[in-house]
Amino acid sequence: MSLKDKLVLITGAALRVGRALALSVAHSGADVVIHYGSSHAEAQLLSDEIKGMGRQAFLLQADLAIPAELETLIQKASEFGPLYALVNNAAVFKPLTWQSTTLDDWNYHLMVNLTAPFLLSQAFARSVPANQSGRIVNLLDWRALRPGTDHLPYTISKAALAALTRSMAIALAPNITVNGLALGAVLPPSTGDPPANLLKRVPAGRWAELDEVGRALLFLLDDPSFVTGEIIHIDGGRHLV
Repeated sequence: MSLKDKLVLITGAALRVGRALALSVAHSGADVVIHYGSSHAEAQLLSDEIKGMGRQAFLLQADLAIPAELETLIQKASEFGPLYALVNNAAVFKPLTWQSTTLDDWNYHLMVNLTAPFLLSQAFARSVPANQSGRIVNLLDWRALRPGTDHLPYTISKAALAALTRSMAIALAPNITVNGLALGAVLPPSTGDPPANLLKRVPAGRWAELDEVGRALLFLLDDPSFVTGEIIHIDGGRHLV
């Protein structure tokens, strides 16, 4: 119970990886603010599961593409108690190319995947007293350090978020650490089946287990505060080839 009674806000926590992260921190003793966009039923089920573990769970709805809703998210989360950590997990992931990406696609991906984490991190940093510590973890992608032409606006937004992670690590030191988790083959895309040859490009030769992502998050939330500005790849070596 290394995070016992600490309050963690996770964006996009109702589904998929976000859900697994919320359960991981709850298992470690934390209380969880579950942010969701439109998945209220799933968020409620997650809340019930966390409460069944003896931890507290709070629901917050906000559209991360709307600045006015972003501006109050940290304030509302702080009403449940002092926030210890912010996990910027929510993201838009659409299979767009150079040819198919419209300006609306571009702006939407940048808003949700980059601007929202920036604004939330800024507000979170302001909420942490100067004599206390806090943690920020940004969910990235192996593509962020090896951008190609697929999933164009998503990839560019994550590459920018990687740069923002390192910049914030300097700006918010020493009392707030900022790190990233760059994921690879963790879950098949919600939009359809993964490419048939996907694992051929993963040196580990397998899909990740959600628990592996959760344990990496716990390391960044609870272990050495001397670790900041790091991006840990959980991709089975995919970014190397």
